[in-house]
Amino acid sequence: MQSSVSNGKFVGSFVGSRVPLLFLNNKKKPEKRITSASASCFCSIWNKFLYKRRIRMATDNKLRYVTSMLEFPSGAGNISALNAIILGEALASEENDLVFPSDDFARQAHVSSPQQYFEMYKRSVEDPAGFWSDIASQFYWKKKWDQPACSENFDVRKGNISIQWFKGGLTNICYNCLDRNIESGNADKIAIYWEGNDPGLQDSLTYSQLLDKVCQLSNYLKDVGVKKGDAVVIYLPMLMELPIAMLACARIGAVHSVVFAGYSSESLAQRIIDCKPKVVITCNAVKRGAKVIHLKDIVDAALAESAKNGISVDVCLTYENQIALKREGTKWNEGKDVWWQDFVPKYPTTCEVEWVDAEDPLFLLYTSGSTGKPKGVLHTTGGYMVYSATTFKYAFDYKPSDVYWCTADCGWITGHSYVTYGPMLNGASVVVFEGTPTYPDAGRCWDIVDKFKVTIFYTAPTLVRSLMRESNEHVTRYSRKSLRVLGSVGEPINPSAWRWFFNVVGDSQCPISDTWWQTETGGFMITPLPGAWPQKPGSATFPFFGVQPVIVDEKGVEIEGVCSGYLCIKNSWPGAFRTLYGDHERYETTYFKPFAGYYFTGDGCSRDKDGYHWLTGRVDDVINVSGHRIGTAEVESALVSHPKCAEAAVVGVEHEVKGQGIYAFVTLVEGEPYSEELRKSLVLTVRNQIGAFAAPDKIHWAPGLPKTRSGKIMRRILRKIASKQLDELGDTSTLAEPHVVEQLIELADR
Repeated sequence: MQSSVSNGKFVGSFVGSRVPLLFLNNKKKPEKRITSASASCFCSIWNKFLYKRRIRMATDNKLRYVTSMLEFPSGAGNISALNAIILGEALASEENDLVFPSDDFARQAHVSSPQQYFEMYKRSVEDPAGFWSDIASQFYWKKKWDQPACSENFDVRKGNISIQWFKGGLTNICYNCLDRNIESGNADKIAIYWEGNDPGLQDSLTYSQLLDKVCQLSNYLKDVGVKKGDAVVIYLPMLMELPIAMLACARIGAVHSVVFAGYSSESLAQRIIDCKPKVVITCNAVKRGAKVIHLKDIVDAALAESAKNGISVDVCLTYENQIALKREGTKWNEGKDVWWQDFVPKYPTTCEVEWVDAEDPLFLLYTSGSTGKPKGVLHTTGGYMVYSATTFKYAFDYKPSDVYWCTADCGWITGHSYVTYGPMLNGASVVVFEGTPTYPDAGRCWDIVDKFKVTIFYTAPTLVRSLMRESNEHVTRYSRKSLRVLGSVGEPINPSAWRWFFNVVGDSQCPISDTWWQTETGGFMITPLPGAWPQKPGSATFPFFGVQPVIVDEKGVEIEGVCSGYLCIKNSWPGAFRTLYGDHERYETTYFKPFAGYYFTGDGCSRDKDGYHWLTGRVDDVINVSGHRIGTAEVESALVSHPKCAEAAVVGVEHEVKGQGIYAFVTLVEGEPYSEELRKSLVLTVRNQIGAFAAPDKIHWAPGLPKTRSGKIMRRILRKIASKQLDELGDTSTLAEPHVVEQLIELADR
């Protein structure tokens, strides 16, 4: 469906919906339009791509929620209110249901209309092997893959879960990120703009310079015995050396495992013990705001703990981060510790590429699980390469002239897919920021945007909500005129935060790619394409190419039309993770057995009458805090390790800034009194064992916990108490001790 914004201002509507069709200051009559085709999802957009014939869309099972309305009825009729706007024409308000791409934006977009999206999406689900093979062919392969491009078993009832894409093809993701771009003429293009923690501290690397540094580190790693398939743990802050280390491992076929440099020594030790790395790469210290954090001390403690468990690491390569700490102040272990600056720069700036099979491992990334033990999500090379690059290109409408900044840390999947690999596979210039977005003040982000002329800005709703609490002057005193696309990641963004992001940060000029995806998916699954269709504030909108989302009920039956339920995915996509490291049974049990025949995301989702998807958060025992997935069992385990804690139950609650906060119900050992000192001690225990980001926001003293007669904790009741939804407690008569609920309510505010 198409319509025109030329020579006037136009706002379209869904056919049959309550959103009105509105022409503003349009002196010409609208162009002739044809009636709508069948389907249920998209609104009418603009006539720029007017079709001269009636097009009837297929509405088979795969396509029923992405079939577009290609046209709208002629004539707007009487208009009583405006509740749809166009980019650049007005601010989004609480009454606005839709935000349309402008004519200028859509004209230049990679996907510029619902019809173009529909045709691409239709092929991607009807001929996935052909669709993705065509895209994969744009990358360098030493040897093309076997046919067919995809082989899968997605149903546990038919045997072990297996996903393979481009099997038999030989490639290297580092070569495609760096060498391929240099060979295409981008040797002198900036690959990384680096901004330090302190204002005024900055650096940059061209693609050619980046390749030199990657090759030097690759050669060093080979020299100390790292081979194809060996693991390397990277525990670094957002220095340029972090993506350098990732790319260096990939170049020689080593498997990197980046651990967020905010995790405690115990959490780091867990990951070292699990993946048994040949080398650990870190730095001596980092500044976060005004605070200095001694990372090397954390690594030393983790390595000592690992050694007690029989896992010894021979080499700890340490980068001297002089701004935070001089080497003279760094604790040193002779024979194990090696200064990066003393050895790596001495190696050659060329390094032979290790060609790997598309299904060879690329990286391990540990994510929280509901059992308390971190899960080692394993991504392989070929499919992940193709998917991360393609999602980056289309979801952000990336152009070679763009300067891109994602505020995520490479310790999370976002930093893998959308700081390092996705952007560099597209030859992008990427901003890497070491510091915190509010240091030295809340205007730091926009200072960086103006400094580097950032055009695409991708961040988390947590940061958006945090900045909302500050004066808008922190934003408006900077130009931000370079921005053209905004993005949101990590958790659902509430509509009010979306509108503030759109109105204040983007000056109503920038579409927002509100992306939904997971560590396990490798890349975007449901996301707006900025030029293709109107956005609804807070909705992730429609599936990316090749992704078939379904919403099911408790019995695994697909729900049609307007609904809410469990979000699952049919069939595989190239970026899907292949297993949990060393525990394929847990992989199948967690993701494929809850609803046989589907990948279960663990998230709830609603679908509205127009087919738009609205993510409602986790439905399992994982809390999403500022985009960080934290297992409730992990926090409970840390609390119970405290000598004065007898039992603990943790739930997630709504948090104004972080999205979800951690609310802990704690039962103390017999005779132990409640105290503020003890509360602080419990919080500190969690900080030390997991990290500061997992510290409980609230400790609720609990004489007992609501349990069934079989001993199961009724977390549903705890969530209602924590959220103060006391009128929704439901039936408590089946509890072993119903009076416990009354006690918890009485103690809620103490």
